[in-house]
Amino acid sequence: MKKSFVVNILACILTILLCSNAYAQKDVNTYELLDLFGEVMERARLSYVEEVEDKKMIEAAINGMLESLDPHSSYLDEKSFKYMSEQTKGKFGGLGIEVTMEQGVVKVVSPIDDTPASRAGLKPGDYITNIDEESVVGMTLNDAVNKMRGKPGSKIKLTIRRTNEKPFDVTLKREEIKIQSVKSEIRADDVVYIRISSFSENVDKNVKKIITKAKQEKKIKGVVLDVRNNPGGLLDQAVAVSDLFLDQGEIVSTRSRNPEDTVRFTAEAGDILDGMPIVVLINDGSASASEIVAGALQDHKRAILLGEKTFGKGSVQTVVPLGDYGAMRLTTARYYTPSGKSIQAKGIEPDVLVHPAKIEEIKSEYNFSEAEYSNALKNEKEDKQKEVKKENSEKDDEWRKDYQLSRAVDLVKALGIYSKK
Repeated sequence: MKKSFVVNILACILTILLCSNAYAQKDVNTYELLDLFGEVMERARLSYVEEVEDKKMIEAAINGMLESLDPHSSYLDEKSFKYMSEQTKGKFGGLGIEVTMEQGVVKVVSPIDDTPASRAGLKPGDYITNIDEESVVGMTLNDAVNKMRGKPGSKIKLTIRRTNEKPFDVTLKREEIKIQSVKSEIRADDVVYIRISSFSENVDKNVKKIITKAKQEKKIKGVVLDVRNNPGGLLDQAVAVSDLFLDQGEIVSTRSRNPEDTVRFTAEAGDILDGMPIVVLINDGSASASEIVAGALQDHKRAILLGEKTFGKGSVQTVVPLGDYGAMRLTTARYYTPSGKSIQAKGIEPDVLVHPAKIEEIKSEYNFSEAEYSNALKNEKEDKQKEVKKENSEKDDEWRKDYQLSRAVDLVKALGIYSKK
């Protein structure tokens, strides 16, 4: 083990401690505590029942220190740091699942669209208790995430606990995850449906391109913006997407413990939809950057939020590279919506509460219409009406799979009828 590694890592620990408020406590001497750390490490290195690497002990100490602060602060070794960088660019390997640590086990924040996790039916709020039959209790979040990564094509078994259900096992095949962050289609002939699965690079450009093209091709009534099960991503992308629909005003502010470090992000003039209705679909898997967009549009009365309360991750993490030794991720501030509400641990309430549901059509035995008279006059446009009826029936069948989306589209159309430019 190179002496320079130990010196550099101890310097990192000293920096972190000095950045904390420990030095301000009268009954604690930071340098004495560092001496204590060195003594404990030296004793463990010399007397532990098996030989252990200095690097392993020091990295575990740093990670334990950061993870004790909150669930989102942690140490990233070289491999984890590289993985995180790839994730924000929209390409990485693994299962396609955003997780956090809660009560000693791994909690699913959100599965990402079109990944092994989403296809296996994992849901926000699921708990992963075992990975390949090994309990996650006692693992750090980084340890658990590293175990879930692996060579594309290899299989992994997860044990899942879900509310009001017995524990069950799910076997997934790892893939190279390539995220298509933005998808879109036209619903009900005049509503633009935009699905954002994560806020990775260039999301704002893709959303702008979709809306511009739709406006050129047909007369649209509004937009459904779907950020359900979107675990977040880049702050600048959340701000940029919000700015597309706002003419002015604050989008979000980040506030640390030092008031002078407060940063406010404001909208530039220009609403790409010229005031047309927007409905934002949210649920308990909508976190971080998703909540910034939802909160900004709700506070400015620019959109109606439909669905369920969001996850409630309203904290800002700063990633500090540590040279050749990875990086540290430290929570440095909280997010606040334009009205001054903190998202943290509260989430954002929808304007219209709609739970996921299955639609079942109830047919009456007594339906009777003009067309059923044997000598009724024929309609000269009957064939065309049959085609339209068939097309609408197919769309209805598709909407039955997603009740929340169906309600959102109906709401946009209704608002479009009564809104004025």
